[in-house]
Amino acid sequence: QVQLVESGGGLVQAGGSLRLSCAVSGRTFSRYGMGWFRQAPGKEREFVAGFMWSGGPTYYADSVKGRFTIARDNAENTVYLQMSSLKPEDTAVYYCAAASGGGSRYREMYDYWGQGTQVTVSS
Repeated sequence: QVQLVESGGGLVQAGGSLRLSCAVSGRTFSRYGMGWFRQAPGKEREFVAGFMWSGGPTYYADSVKGRFTIARDNAENTVYLQMSSLKPEDTAVYYCAAASGGGSRYREMYDYWGQGTQVTVSS
């Protein structure tokens, strides 16, 4: 069983930065594709950033490209999402997810999810 715990959310002014962390339990962390998703009130959960597999390419939603960076530390079983130049429209609950079959933009491909961390960007 894999468990994911996000942290690092909070309130920040527009233009500011935050770094989210996702601690992953389990000894096979390096085998999983990892992704970050977000869900704003009244909207569907959407893809933000991901790794297809450990050491593989990263990919991003167009809305965050150039502002957000995903990284993983296999030694620490942790995935990070560095968010810069934040905008009010980035306000959402951010979720970390793990995919045993490799990462994807599609949430249906992920097997495990964290509980989420709230990010609020004020204008």
